[in-house]
Amino acid sequence: MTRPADPAPVEAELARFSRPVRWVHGLTGVLMLVCIATAAVLYNGSLQVLVGHRPVVEQVHVWCGFALPVPLVAGLVSGSYRADLRRLDRFTPHDWRWLRSRSRRDGRIPVGKFNAGQKLNGALSAGAIAVLLLTGVVMYDTGLTSDAWRTGATLMHDWFSLAAGLLVVGHIGFALRDPIAMRSMRTGTVPRRWARAEHGAWADEVDRTASGRGGSPR
Repeated sequence: MTRPADPAPVEAELARFSRPVRWVHGLTGVLMLVCIATAAVLYNGSLQVLVGHRPVVEQVHVWCGFALPVPLVAGLVSGSYRADLRRLDRFTPHDWRWLRSRSRRDGRIPVGKFNAGQKLNGALSAGAIAVLLLTGVVMYDTGLTSDAWRTGATLMHDWFSLAAGLLVVGHIGFALRDPIAMRSMRTGTVPRRWARAEHGAWADEVDRTASGRGGSPR
């Protein structure tokens, strides 16, 4: 009688993103994609003819733009979200080494919960959202400022929209190249093996915390 094979061991998972963090990321991403799509329709004549309903598209663009900071601010009620923001806002000497290195993925440079590229993307995205919101307000309320200010705001809005679109495309491209990282935004967990390979310093921190020794966030 053939003995049944033992089941394959289940790989240990580490908790990476809390539910509030995932909701903020998802809602912000949806609003940003809607803003990019509607902006493309508003600025491209061929798309305008194809889609039509320009006033509706314009209103969707405006109100999604105004709503863009809402998830980012609402998330501040969550301690885990605030902790991740502190990590994103903290550049260490290892991060600068990581940016300069051509072999940054070989594991020799300690990487915390977020690598330097993710921190840089977060800073640039936050800055772009702030500029787009401010310039959008100036463009929307025509009586708020002079014609010269509105002209400058329109120019800034156009260029920062392009920059934000490129950031989003790059972000999606990197996510598609790392399906485990992309999955973590859905499930909140990652395999321990992946964490060791990609974010070794953070994996060590999680292990120290689990054993009661604590550790400083990176």
